[in-house]
This record gives sequence, C-alpha cells and structure tokens, in this order.
Amino acid sequence: MASLSSRLTRFMPRTSPRTVTGPTDNVVIVGAGLAGLSAAMRLAGAGRKVTVLERESVPGGRAGRLNIETADGTYRFDTGPTVLTMPDLIADAFDSIGEDMNDWLELQPVSPLYRAFYPDGSQLDVHSNVDEMAQEIEQVIGPDEAAGYRRYVEFVSKLYKYEMKDFIDRNIDSPFDLLTPDLARLVAIGGFRKLAPKVREYMTDPRTERIYSFQAMYAGLSPYDALAIYAVIAYMDSVAGVFFPKGGMHALPAAMAAAAEKNGVVFQYDTTVTSVETQGDRAVAVHTAAGERIPADVVILNPDLPVAYRDLLGVEPWSVKRLDYSPSCFLMLAGSSAKYSKIAHHNIHFGHSWRGVFDELIDKQRLMSDPSILVTNPTYSDPELAPPGKELYYVLFPTPNLDAPIDWKETGPRYRDEVVRTLEERGYIGFGDAIKVENLTTPLDWADQGMERGAPFASAHSFIQTGPFRPGNLWGENVVFTGSGTQPGVGVPMVLVSGRLAAERVTGPDTTYRSRAQR
Repeated sequence: MASLSSRLTRFMPRTSPRTVTGPTDNVVIVGAGLAGLSAAMRLAGAGRKVTVLERESVPGGRAGRLNIETADGTYRFDTGPTVLTMPDLIADAFDSIGEDMNDWLELQPVSPLYRAFYPDGSQLDVHSNVDEMAQEIEQVIGPDEAAGYRRYVEFVSKLYKYEMKDFIDRNIDSPFDLLTPDLARLVAIGGFRKLAPKVREYMTDPRTERIYSFQAMYAGLSPYDALAIYAVIAYMDSVAGVFFPKGGMHALPAAMAAAAEKNGVVFQYDTTVTSVETQGDRAVAVHTAAGERIPADVVILNPDLPVAYRDLLGVEPWSVKRLDYSPSCFLMLAGSSAKYSKIAHHNIHFGHSWRGVFDELIDKQRLMSDPSILVTNPTYSDPELAPPGKELYYVLFPTPNLDAPIDWKETGPRYRDEVVRTLEERGYIGFGDAIKVENLTTPLDWADQGMERGAPFASAHSFIQTGPFRPGNLWGENVVFTGSGTQPGVGVPMVLVSGRLAAERVTGPDTTYRSRAQR
C-alpha cells in the first residue's frame, strides 16, 4: 500500500486549484439557494462586496417555503430537501462571517433518523448511535447481522475519511488531481466496487441492505450500478445523524440570508436575471427582466448548471450536452387532520420489489409498479408548522425524469389518486379524506422551476459524471458555478461545500477552514 501511495504521489504533484482572473472586489451571485448563500457568506467574510439576485421573494432556492392560509391557521410546507445532515458545514458558513450558528438557527436531532417499514410487516428504526443501532438490528434480525453492521460502520467511516479531504472538499481541475494516497486507500477497501454487493459483504438481510443502500437514489443511480464510494451518503445521515431546524428546513436558508445581510451582503429579491453580459470570456455584468444592468467583477451562478449555461450564458458545452440525469419525483404536500401514531419524522416504506424499482425508473423509464416511498411528517418534530391539531405530510414518490414519454399534464391528477391509494394500503388509513390542503409537484413542475429534465437531483453521479468528470465550476475568466449540478454534487452537505468551493475560486483555498476541518 505504501509503495502504491508513494508512486501515485510522485506521478503527479498536487498544485493549487485555478482561480478567477482580474479584479474580484465586486461579486454578483445569481440565486439565493443554499450554495449561493454559502458562497455569499464566505465572500463577505473575505471582504468582498456581494450582491445576491434572487428570482423568488424569499431565499432558499430548492429549499423553499409554501405557506397556505386557511380558516384554521397557516400550513407551512418545506418544498425541497427534508433531510439535514452534517451541521458542522452549516456552522462553518456562519463562522466565516464571525457569527455563531446557534444564535441564528435552532437544530434538533431527529430520532429515529428513519423508520423503515417492510412488506413483511416488520419495521426497523435507524439510529446514528452505533450501539443503539446494533441493538435494534439484533432485536429485529439477529446478532450476526448486528455484527456485520458494526463492520459496515467501520467501512463507511473510512470512506468518509478518505473521500472528504481529497475528492469532495476541494476544487478539482483535472483527473490527475485524484492521484493522491487516499485514492489508493479507497481502491484497497473496495470503494470502486458496486454499492449493493459491497453492502452485502457486511449485512446479508434484505432489510438492512435496503436501508443502507437506498441513498444511491440521491445520486441518481441504482445501488446495483452505483459505486461503493456513494456509501459516504449513508455515513452522512445514518452515522453522523439527521437534524431538523425549528421552523422547518426553510429556516436554514432564512437564517443564512439574515446573517449574510447583517454582514454586508445585499439581497435583491423578486429579481429575475435574464443574461450574463460577456466580453470575450469575461463576464462584465448581469441583466435583469426589469431592464437593470448590474456590473460585476465576478459572477457566481447558482441556477441549475445546464440551465445557467443555456439561458444565462447562451452556450452549451459538450460536457453539459452529454449529461444523463437522475430520476425525478412526484411530491405531494398535504395538510391533514389525521395523525398516525406508528410513524416517525422520516418514514421509508419499501415495496416487495427493490431491484425492480430502479429497473423501472432508470432503465425502462416508467412509473413504479410496486413503489418504495418516503413520507416525512415535519409536525412530528415541530407542531407549530401546522394549525393546532393538524399535521403536515411530505410524500415523495420517485418517478422517471422528463426523458420518459409520460404526459404529466394528463398523468399528474391520476397519479395523485394512485399516491393516496398506495398510502392507505401502507397503513395511512383515511389519508385521502383527511386532507385539508394539498400541493402537487410533478417532473414537469420541477422543469418549470428551472431544473433540467425535471430532475431535482440534477445529473446522475455515474462514474463519468463524478469528480473531475462532472461539469466544473469555473468558466471563462470569472464565471463560477455552484449548486448540485457541479462539483461535488447532490445533497445539502454537498451544495454547502459547493458554495465554499465557489468562493475559493475567487479568494483561493481557505486555509483557515482546512485547519479546522482537519482537527
């Protein structure tokens, strides 16, 4: 191992990542999503003048908020991600402007992290505490499976250690940047084998295999096709823990924006950017739908990367044209009078089929015949998100993206009824009749919100769309991309990192951050 590591290191010495050229005093960020906010905070902390232009009337991007007023009161729905992990990354963004996250945001641990329901009637609560989880697995499945789980935790902890510093947590300009000793370590522990078979090396029961490999869906892949390195996502939530902000997930971008504004960042909401003005390969200004021209030394683009290229820069590189996209989803937000005592905050309901789900969604591009679904009950942790005595349900059914020949204008209403029927079959008795308010989002709606192919999980994380093979975050002399469409990828932790990497394209690597992270 040592010999291989030293040979890799000698083969291509690491160099500093590229940065924008020219002046960097005045930075304009298009989009107040989590990545854009992360970049804004760090750049403000580094002394730049930062202006954020946001199409909506509130910050958050995909982590949006939908308020529905009724005679009973207000239902406050989160419209985007519901799983929050790695709070240290959030704390670091606040720290970059000299603020304490705890002064702005109240995070509470979610316990259990998930409650998994299986078609045989069994259920498994997922805990981040290793001893507690091992005890749960031993009680539900058996001691051998619990011992295998402990070995699996050791494996994913090594994955996280080897991946984070060299492959997630820094800007990558070339495949040669991957040639580090940690690459050899990842190879040695089997990080480049397929995920599902790797999980089965440790845990052989189908129930544990599913709960520790379903995260491949976030990467847009079947666990039978995804590389084992994506088990790092399982580490981020199933080992490091899941949290929920008081006031809902939207409280996170709201807090980030408020802290950034206090520290000099200027926000212009209800402002749609229509184009980036360039002179050669250099951006000089952005233009808005209201006719405003806003000069910039640096432009950071937070919209979905393919859309930003096409609609704002007016170009579409081959590296973007070739992309394959993740599956999409049908989302039902329901305010309800029904409360279900058997569920937790996050609930995964697995169907009989497992491999078949991915075959249908990705290969055959059709709706699931035997769905596996996510139901989040935010009022389980924060009852104040709904009127007194009412509940919120966030129901997510994976679907193909818009590459599939599905007419969602026609299919959407019918599929809504299919969703309700499936929920009632899975134990949510009377779900349809108890709905007081609802909001539906189909893949077509995601596309209308600016997500390429109607895919909220962006381009899939296949090998040729990962790391240095994923579209880079630097274009021309001074345009930087941030968000899930560029490096490092999808998920709240990843886009927070993406914002920092975007900022570092302007300021150079944050050595202060590196020293903190290494501690």
